[in-house]
Amino acid sequence: MNKKDEEFLKRIQATFRIEAEEHLRVFSLGLIELEKTQTKKRYADIIETLFREIHSLKGAALSVDRKEIESVCYPMESFFSALKRNEITLTPVLFDILYKAVESLSKLISSGGLPQSSTDRQIQKELVHQLKNIADGSNDSSNIGEPKQAAERQPAETLINSYPGIESIPGIIKSSDPLTNEVVRIPISKLDPLLLQAEEMIQTKMAFEERIKELEEINTGVAGWETDLSDRKDRKSAIHTAENQLVELTRSMEHDLYNLERMVNNHLAGMKQVLMLPISTLVESFPVMVREISHEQNKEIDFVIRGAELEIDKRILEELKNPLIHLIRNSIDHGIGKPQERIIQNKPSKGTIALAFTARESGIIEITLSDDGNGINREKVLKAAVKSGNLTVENAEKMNPEEILSLIYQSGVTTSSIITDISGRGLGLSIVHEKIEKLNGKISVETEANKGTTFHILLPMTLTTFRGILVRIEEFMFILPTMNVERVMKVKPEEIDTVENHETIQIDDHVLSLVNMGEVLGLPEHKYAGSGRKESESGNSKQIRIAILVSGEQHIAFKVDEVGEEQQILVKGLGKLLKRVKNISGATVLGSGNVVPVLNVADLFKSALRASERIKGVVPDEKTTEKIKKILVAEDSITARTLIKNILETAGYQVSTAVDGTDAFTRAHTDDFDLIVSDVDMPRMNGFELTAKIRNDKKLSEIPVVLVTALESREDREHGIEVGADAYIIKSSFDQTNLLDIIKKLI
Repeated sequence: MNKKDEEFLKRIQATFRIEAEEHLRVFSLGLIELEKTQTKKRYADIIETLFREIHSLKGAALSVDRKEIESVCYPMESFFSALKRNEITLTPVLFDILYKAVESLSKLISSGGLPQSSTDRQIQKELVHQLKNIADGSNDSSNIGEPKQAAERQPAETLINSYPGIESIPGIIKSSDPLTNEVVRIPISKLDPLLLQAEEMIQTKMAFEERIKELEEINTGVAGWETDLSDRKDRKSAIHTAENQLVELTRSMEHDLYNLERMVNNHLAGMKQVLMLPISTLVESFPVMVREISHEQNKEIDFVIRGAELEIDKRILEELKNPLIHLIRNSIDHGIGKPQERIIQNKPSKGTIALAFTARESGIIEITLSDDGNGINREKVLKAAVKSGNLTVENAEKMNPEEILSLIYQSGVTTSSIITDISGRGLGLSIVHEKIEKLNGKISVETEANKGTTFHILLPMTLTTFRGILVRIEEFMFILPTMNVERVMKVKPEEIDTVENHETIQIDDHVLSLVNMGEVLGLPEHKYAGSGRKESESGNSKQIRIAILVSGEQHIAFKVDEVGEEQQILVKGLGKLLKRVKNISGATVLGSGNVVPVLNVADLFKSALRASERIKGVVPDEKTTEKIKKILVAEDSITARTLIKNILETAGYQVSTAVDGTDAFTRAHTDDFDLIVSDVDMPRMNGFELTAKIRNDKKLSEIPVVLVTALESREDREHGIEVGADAYIIKSSFDQTNLLDIIKKLI
C-alpha cells in the first residue's frame, strides 16, 4: 500500500468512527427510553429507530471492512427484527445483554481496528452467541428473566420532559432530521484561535471608551478656560472655535464607538455560538452510568435530566464533566438507600436523582443536582472532619449547621463506612469544589435528614469573558469576579467588634470575619495600606470600605481602600512561567492600558485562613514530624506479598508480613501496628474472619484494616463492610497510588 492509499484509509476510518459513534449514541439513548416506555406506539417507534440505527452501523462497518463490528451488529439486527414481529418479550435481563452489546461496540469503535485481547474476543464471542440464540428462538426469553411489569415503566411523555437532550435525536422524539441543514466540519484547533481573536477585540472597545472619557475631560477644561478668559476678547474667538471642534470630534468618536461596539459584540457573540455546545452532549452518557452503578449496588433509581437543550461554552463543558460525575456517584452511594431501606422510611422503593440546568440573567447557568435520599448527617461530617485532622474538637463544638456542611468540601472528610472504588476517600467533593472555583463559579448545598440533598452550582456560560469589580488597595488595583462579590458597603469603626483578638462585623444578623485584603495578599506595608478608611463627606469621622466575598458556604468581609465600577473584562492567563500564582487567576488590561491582576477568591479565602485563622472551625495544614508508621501485610501469595511490601517500604513505611489470617492475628498481638493490609481468600483464617476477629478484640479493635482481594461481587463488598473493614480494593483494578492514598488517609 502506497502513502496515498494509507492517507486515504486513515481519512475513511476517521469518517467511519464519527458516523459509528453517532449511530451508537442514538442507539444508547433510545435503549434508555425503551426501558422506561409503556405506550405501545412509542414502544414500536423506538424499536423501529433502534433497528434502523444498528442496521446503518452494520452497513458502515462493512464498507470499511470492520468485520468484528459487523459480527456484533448482525445478531442485534436479527434481535430487533424479532422484536418488531413480537417474537421476543423484553425483560430486564435482555436489556442487560443489550447494554453489554453497546459496551462491546463502543470498545470496538474506539479501538480503531487494532487487535482485541483474548479476553475481549471471548466476551464478544459469547455475547454474539447469546444474541443469536435469542433472535433465533433457541432460548426462550421467559427463561432468561421475568418480563418487566407495565406499572414500573414511565410514560414516554415523562421521559421526554426529563431528558430534553433527546429531542435532537432523529427518529426518537422528533421526525426532523438535523442533517437537512448544511454542515461543515471544522477542527476545534482552528476555531479556538478565532474565538480568542474575537475576544481580543473587547480590549480595543474598552480603549476607545477610555479615549472618549479623556476627550470629555478636555472639553470640560476648555469650557473653564473660556469662562476665565471671557474678558480677553482677542483670545475668546479662537478658544470658542477650538471648543466647537473638540465637541464635534467627541460626537464623532461616540458614533464610531457605538458602531465598533455593535460590531465587536455581534462578532464575538457569533464566534461564541460556533463553540457553544448543547449540554446534552455532556450528559448523554450519565443515564447509562447511573443504571450500571445502581444495579451494582442493588438500588432502584430514576434519573431525571432537565434543561439539557441549553448551550454553553465547550470549554466549560469539558471541565464540568468530572465534577458532575463525582456528585452523581455520591448521590447514588451516600444518598439513595436500597429498596427495603426506603420502604421502612415510608418512601417509594425507587429513589430519584434529578439533574437540572437553568439559564439565569447576566450569562449565568444554574445547575442543581438533587436526590430524595437520606440527606447529609452533620454529626458524621463533624466526626469525620475531626478524625481527618481538618478540625479540632474544641472548634467542632462551636460550629453552626451551615459551617458544618461546608466541611464536606475539605479533602479527606468522608462519612462512608468503607473505602471502595465508588467512594469513601473523601476526595470527590474536594475536587468538585476546586473545579467549580477554578471556573469562577459557586457551589452550595441544602440537605434535610431523610428528605434528601440538593447541590446548587452557578457558572458563567462562557469562560474567558466575565464581569468583574475593580478595587484599589493603596496604589494597587485588582479585579474581583462579580459572581463572588455578595455586596460592597461602608461601615463605621465603631461597628467593628473584636473577638479573640480578631476583627468581626455583624451583617444582617450574621457575624463575619473582617480581614485586611492588603495583608492577605502580602502587599508592601503602608501607614494606611488596605485599611479601607476614607474621609466621610463631613470630614469628622472615617468610614471603612469593605467587600463581602462568598466562596462555597463561607463568607468573609475584606477591607479595601476604594471600590470601582463593574465592567466586562477579558481574563488572560499568566503564561507558562507563571502557571500557578497564589491568589491570582489571571490578568486583564483596562481601557487605560493598565494591566490588573484578577483575584482567585478560593485562594484568597485560604490565604485569609492561614494568615489569621479567622474562619471558625477550620485548622490550617501544618507539617509535623511523625514517627515511621508500621504496617502488617497478610497475604498467602508470596508474589503479591512481596509486591505490596516493596510498595509500602518505598513509600517510607515499616512493613511486617504474615502468610495467612491466623499468622497475622498472632503478629498483631505481639507487636504494635498502625494498619493491616490483608488478602481475603487465605488458608486457616480468611480476611473477613481476620477483620471480624480484630474488631472484637479490645487491644486491636481500633486498627484500620484494608482488604485487597480478587473478590469483586456486591455481596463480598457488603460482607467487608459488615465485618468492619475500612477499605476494600479490587485486585483487578489495583493501583499502588490508590493503595498509598487510602493508607495515608487512614493513618
